Amino acid sequence: MDLTSLASQALLWLSPLCLLLAGAGCLYGLAASFFVGRYGARRIPALPGDARPAVTVLKPLCGLEPNLYENLETVLRQDYAGAVQVVFGVQNAGDPAIGVVRALREAYPDKRIDLVIDARQHGSNRKVSNLINMAEEIAHPVIVLADSDMVVAPDYLERIVAELSQPGVTGVTCLYHGVPAFPGSMGQLSALAIDVQFLPNVVMGVSLGLAKPCFGSTVAFTRESLDAVGGFRRFRNDLADDYAIGAALRGLGGRVTIPTFTIGHTCVDTELHGMWKHELRWNRTIRTVDPAGYAGSVVTHAFPLALIGSVLPGAGTLSLAVAASALASRILLCRQVERAFRLPPHAYWLLPIRDILSFMNFSCAFLSGSVTWKGHDYHVVADGTLIPDADLGRDAGAPTA
Repeated sequence: MDLTSLASQALLWLSPLCLLLAGAGCLYGLAASFFVGRYGARRIPALPGDARPAVTVLKPLCGLEPNLYENLETVLRQDYAGAVQVVFGVQNAGDPAIGVVRALREAYPDKRIDLVIDARQHGSNRKVSNLINMAEEIAHPVIVLADSDMVVAPDYLERIVAELSQPGVTGVTCLYHGVPAFPGSMGQLSALAIDVQFLPNVVMGVSLGLAKPCFGSTVAFTRESLDAVGGFRRFRNDLADDYAIGAALRGLGGRVTIPTFTIGHTCVDTELHGMWKHELRWNRTIRTVDPAGYAGSVVTHAFPLALIGSVLPGAGTLSLAVAASALASRILLCRQVERAFRLPPHAYWLLPIRDILSFMNFSCAFLSGSVTWKGHDYHVVADGTLIPDADLGRDAGAPTA
């Protein structure tokens, strides 16, 4: 049998395989809808009495992100009875985020707001290097680390501390939903990637005991736990520093819990190129942390798989029915996520476009271990360690400046 015949035979088998995976994806969507609804209905723990432990919130900054002032302001407007210290940190004395922190100090003179400006670099992960520098200013026993692009409600700290106070809990992390920073379809596409891809996948994985995530949206722990795991320095070369922190907290013999509410993640991309790079970094991070799980998540891309199956030889009319079912299951899942986490309605007409883009990005993540992060290029090795591309060049004997 020649190569042409072998290719023809492979194509005949490829269509049924794609449709089979798409059918499994439809079932996955229905199951995810069920688990999302059940997760959103879980009881929210409450702190007893009036006493509240003092909290230090760490906010590493880098550059003037869209809506930065408004995002950071939400953590200063907390209905929390305990003492709160907010520590902002930058590594560049000329960083424009410094002006935002100074404006917040003027607007909230009654709040304890500390600013760390320290250029010391302790590893390849610049965010963690920033945290190592900021850690010297931590004043309180409870620490809440959160990314700068998060939007939180006034009861955020109350709920986080309540979760952390539960028996056997050594850490708390938060699910998040997308909040477009600008009007237009690009922001909505970014939000859909989070709300209809990331959110239900995490809920499904956690509900079935298949995933133990920890997100940069929020990681809460005690100062005692931070010291016990060796401080932030332990994570200075990790790409998935949030995941590594969660694993270290579990290593203390406790668990990292995820509350039943979501916080907002500001989606700042206004161009397809920027959104593509961000999502590719996320996908390559997940692939590095959990390669088997990442490969298995191909079934979550039911609609694109059904489309591929429908255009291949031997597809038949069934393929169109599978594609329609796949799209219907995506809309159902989207509506369930909106209800469970009280999110505003999405533009459902964008779902087919979103799913195709997600599948393309998912596939490209297998091709390379390179990522771009905050304007710097890195290569990710098998254990999740970040190596700056400049260091790879030196290792290979390339000339350096």
